[in-house]
Amino acid sequence: MSHSSTVHESLTAVFQVRQFPARASAGQGVAHGSREGDRSGRHTELSVLLWERALDPQAGTWSLPGGRLRDDEDLDTSARRQLAEKVDVRELAHLEQLAVFSAPDRVPSPRRIASAYLGLVPLTADPQLPDDTAWHPVSDLPVMSFDHRTVVDHARTRLAAKLSYTNIAFALAPERFTLSVLRDIYCAALGYDVDTTNLQRVLTRRKVITPTGATATPGRTGGRPAAVYRFTESGLRVTDEFAALRPRA
Repeated sequence: MSHSSTVHESLTAVFQVRQFPARASAGQGVAHGSREGDRSGRHTELSVLLWERALDPQAGTWSLPGGRLRDDEDLDTSARRQLAEKVDVRELAHLEQLAVFSAPDRVPSPRRIASAYLGLVPLTADPQLPDDTAWHPVSDLPVMSFDHRTVVDHARTRLAAKLSYTNIAFALAPERFTLSVLRDIYCAALGYDVDTTNLQRVLTRRKVITPTGATATPGRTGGRPAAVYRFTESGLRVTDEFAALRPRA
């Protein structure tokens, strides 16, 4: 196949840990889900931001936000601009280039080369999404456009790996948090259960989290107030290049 021109685009897999109803299923994204757990079966999951294509090719499928690289911008600038303009996501706590997707037939002509990014949004962010855009649990994705499902899989794998040997969870967490909240974030992002005591021990030893000296307000059942923590740094740092967080036995 010959190509008279080649388009360079940016695509970003934007992840956020969110609450979903138990019956949420593929194609039923949650645009403004509650972040407070309740007794109706809501659960915490890693979610990705997608928009539904209204026109062909592949109308009705779901795409990652992105678009063409302008002549006057670099790739990082393009990725941030596309997110701000198209889906009103401006509060990115972390953005990094993921991979380049350049298969000649990845999209219909004209040929498109995509520079894919991993973007992370903190738990407390609540962007005002357009009507055609929604958060979808990564465990139950709808039919996605072109090779965008592969991009999401790459981004999820990168995030899970970096959770083990860096402090990247700072970009998913609120500014202040209890250990139970932090554990929920790690479990959702990793896709398996993590022991709270072990998580505290590992992150404290690596100086990833720091106690604030404050305590959280007790819940309805009372009990001992939980200690409140913060991340020691708000920038990416390698904490243990040979480490890995393991599932609970």
